[in-house]
Parts: sequence; C-alpha cells; structure tokens
Amino acid sequence: MNRWVRILLAVGITVVLVGALAVLVWFTLGRTLVWGARPFGMHHAWGWGTPWNRCERDGWGGLWGPGMMGRPGDQADACAFYHGDVVEDAAELSLEEARDLFEGYLLGIGYDDLEIAEVMEFEHNFYAVALEPDTGMGAMEILLDKERGAIGPEPGPNMMWNGRYGMHGGDSGRGGMMGHMGQAQVTNELSEMQAWAYAERWGERRRPPLAVEEHSYEFYGYYTFHTLQDGEIEGMVSVHGSSGRVWYHNWHGEFVAMLEGDH
Repeated sequence: MNRWVRILLAVGITVVLVGALAVLVWFTLGRTLVWGARPFGMHHAWGWGTPWNRCERDGWGGLWGPGMMGRPGDQADACAFYHGDVVEDAAELSLEEARDLFEGYLLGIGYDDLEIAEVMEFEHNFYAVALEPDTGMGAMEILLDKERGAIGPEPGPNMMWNGRYGMHGGDSGRGGMMGHMGQAQVTNELSEMQAWAYAERWGERRRPPLAVEEHSYEFYGYYTFHTLQDGEIEGMVSVHGSSGRVWYHNWHGEFVAMLEGDH
C-alpha cells in the first residue's frame, strides 16, 4: 500500500475515534454541565441534567431560601430552591394555588415589593411573571416544577440576560441571583416593536412556523413574548434588549391554561 495512502487512512481513523470519544464524553458528562442549552427541558425527567438536579436533598434550606435570588445583601446558593418534594402534589395545583405559592416565594426571598402579574400552566411546570408595581417593569420569571415540587427562578434569559435580578445582575441593590458574576445590561436599546420583529422573523423560519404576540413583558435586559400556534398560546420566546438574539423557552411542554393579573 502506498505510504501516503496509509498515512491518510491512519489520520482518518484517528479523527473518527477522537470524534466518537468526544460524543461519548458529551453524552455521559458534558451535557449535565450545560445551563440553559438543553433541547428538551430543565429537569432530568424531561430533559438534560442541571446543577440543581445534583444538589444533595439533605442539608438545604427548603422552600424559603436563602435561594438563588438571595435576600438583600446575601450571596445566594443554587440548591435551596431546586431540591425535590418542596410542594406536595404540585401537578394537582390550581392556577390560583400556584399564584399563592409564587407570592409566598417572593416574600420568602425578600421581594415583598414585587407582585405576580401572570401565571401560566404548562405540561411540566407552572410559570409566573413578577413585576415591579411602581415601574411596570418585569422583575423575574419563576417556575414551579410539577414533578419535583421545586420552585425557583426560570433558567435561560431570566438568569443570563436579566441585568437587575438575574445571575449577572445587581442593580437592584440586592446582589442579584448568585451575586455579581459580570454585569448584564439593564436598559433595553431595542423598543418593544423592534424586539417583536426579531421574534417574528425567528418564528417565521420555524417548521411549523410560530406567530408571536405583539405585547410583551419588558425585563431589565430583554423582552418575553407569547408564541402562538393557530392563534392559540403555544409557549414563549425572549429577545435580548440590545442584540436581538432570540431564546425560545423549550422546557415547558404543552400549554394548559393562564391566569392574568391587572397588567
């Protein structure tokens, strides 16, 4: 066999083996270390693992924290809101009962000045929007996991893009989620309609395509819109307030029902 053919064959085999090893490592270890980049959801039962899935159940503080949002002046820890069996029979809750739990959550982490503006029920969780009543701005997005009964901040834009209450926030004076980890923007450079245009173009390219409601909740650093399928609410999508980057909330499952406040 020609010497160069043997060299090329050896290189090809090496590349294939290295690629196979990389895939194996990713599917056994790497994917459990990824935050907010999972195609199927945020919890192990309906998606890939997350740091809070691996928290020890014993020794953490329970429903009322200190929690990921943290109390004023506290450094937050991630596990307090993400161990199981916090709320019993969470899947059987009504929207009103879920709203009461979300309100209790806000009180427990020291945000008694916020109010719940919207509660949505999905296949896998209840979702809520907390607003600042004096400004009308969205403060944070919260989830109550139906399977595990855990309640806490939603992953994705709420953690990564929220410049006041998120992981990279801190402008609220309360440290933000997990303390200061590099400041995210607080002011949205895009208007609501400009952000909607980014979301609408994203929805048009999907198969099947999704429409996007023109109304949004504006947060510190991003907007969140409802997505529509055949005129009915399907889920939601967020748009970064400066870059226009679109982040689809793919961890909810099928939409069930919604309870709106006065917003």
